[in-house]
Amino acid sequence: MSAADKILDTALQLAAKTGWEQLTLQQIAIAMKIHLADIYQHYRTKDDLVDAWFDRADVAMLSAQISRALPAKARLQQAIQHWLVALSPYHKLTGQMLLYKLEPGHIHLQLGGILRISRTVQWLREAASLTACGAARVGQELALSSLFVAVFIYWLNDSSPGQQRSLALLSRMLQQGHNLALWR
Repeated sequence: MSAADKILDTALQLAAKTGWEQLTLQQIAIAMKIHLADIYQHYRTKDDLVDAWFDRADVAMLSAQISRALPAKARLQQAIQHWLVALSPYHKLTGQMLLYKLEPGHIHLQLGGILRISRTVQWLREAASLTACGAARVGQELALSSLFVAVFIYWLNDSSPGQQRSLALLSRMLQQGHNLALWR
């Protein structure tokens, strides 16, 4: 396991106890018996830890074995599910991370969040082997971005076992996109 992964894991474990807002980089350094400079080599800000957490979900989605033989709707369902499952061990904490980014004084983090969604949606299209081009691609990206954000926000507040209500919402929304011939 890399040093960056160890730092992120420690941050997640500590924040799960104290909350994301209360977590400091100094606490991570003390818990790991390292210097702040060691953290700085991998994470310049606490927000970089949030990005690394979402990067893990992206990698989990991209590592999934999704058969191209499946219909596009099923490929999208699997890809998004893998992304959500990767975040599920710290479900509540993930929501706290997003609230931290949305604080009024964090406009720079909010803008980065928009870019983050766009990047994840692009990888989602790749993971699901979507091939739309031109205006069809633009429409697909807009629809997929809206779907992704809606399902993710719902998932953050879903207390059903295994977030099954969120997965049902995902299925319904993907079906709507399928009915409009968006997923290709």
